[in-house]
Amino acid sequence: MLNIKQVNRTFMMIIAPFVGMMLWMLFSSLSVQLHTPSVSIPTLDDWNVKHSQIMQGLDGADSSVHYTVDTIKRSSTLYNQITTVTGNIVDTAASQAKRPETIYNRRITAKLGTPIDSVNSDKLTAELYRIHQPTYSGYALKVKLKDTSAMTMSLGYDKYGGSETTMQAVNRYGAVAGVNAGGFADGGGKRYPLSTTVLNGNYISGFESTYKDLTFVGMDKQGSLIGGKFHAKEQLDQLDPAFGATFVPQLLSRGIKLTIPEKWNSSPLRAPRTVIGNYKDDQLLFLVIDGYNESGSSGATLSEMQQKMANLGVQDAYNLDGGGSSSLIFKGRVVNSPSDGQLRPLPTHFLFFK
Repeated sequence: MLNIKQVNRTFMMIIAPFVGMMLWMLFSSLSVQLHTPSVSIPTLDDWNVKHSQIMQGLDGADSSVHYTVDTIKRSSTLYNQITTVTGNIVDTAASQAKRPETIYNRRITAKLGTPIDSVNSDKLTAELYRIHQPTYSGYALKVKLKDTSAMTMSLGYDKYGGSETTMQAVNRYGAVAGVNAGGFADGGGKRYPLSTTVLNGNYISGFESTYKDLTFVGMDKQGSLIGGKFHAKEQLDQLDPAFGATFVPQLLSRGIKLTIPEKWNSSPLRAPRTVIGNYKDDQLLFLVIDGYNESGSSGATLSEMQQKMANLGVQDAYNLDGGGSSSLIFKGRVVNSPSDGQLRPLPTHFLFFK
């Protein structure tokens, strides 16, 4: 049998909220009527309709929120996919763009053999090779400049008429490598660079018109090899030289062999040599050939140097000062065997920095 008190309590729990709502509606409607007599008293059906509309609105708002969040998630996923695909396309394009350069470098490097030492940095890549031929031997230094500041030319102790060995210049400047540069002339106990010499874009002792077989060779301000015969300063100025020196003769021009003056081709016939050249991609190649003296019986001929540079795929090639002047410094050591038995003090040196 049910307990009467339990029934009453249950009834009150069910009916109380409705009674409360009706009382609230009554007093609210009376208040509204006092201030706004034109407003009618809402019925229970009205409240049910309003409640249904509110709930539908909430459901719609909730659906909109979920839809918006879902759209954002899908957009984010799509963006990430597009970014990934775009990144892959860019990487692939960059890789493809470098492919011809890589293939070309592999081809010219194969002709040099395996490097015996190397330096690779953000500024340059320098690779040292041995050169062995039936009649001469020496070294090749292939240099790729990644920054124009990776190469410069120095004057002996930074003064006109001064001279120092390539090793002294390398140590003084903190360079990673160095090669002897142009010719020189002695006078008054001093050693002066031969003919037109440019340093930091300025002419040292002025411009001298090319005479006889002398040839200027150096680098422009964009880091490319330049050179040739110049009869007027304006001609050389057009090439925007950063630095350079003079010697004799030019061996190759755009891969074509140039006529070597008989005087230089036979006197001396053989000698230690230093030659500079460039490839199609602007990489530089130096050949430094050993010889035990300057009598003409050891070392290489200019014709052999010309042929060797052509065989290696060099485009433009210039003979630098040779004999006892030939010197190659790499990573703090003298690589070649100077014919004087020791390094010769010189007025100009090409230096390289990592």
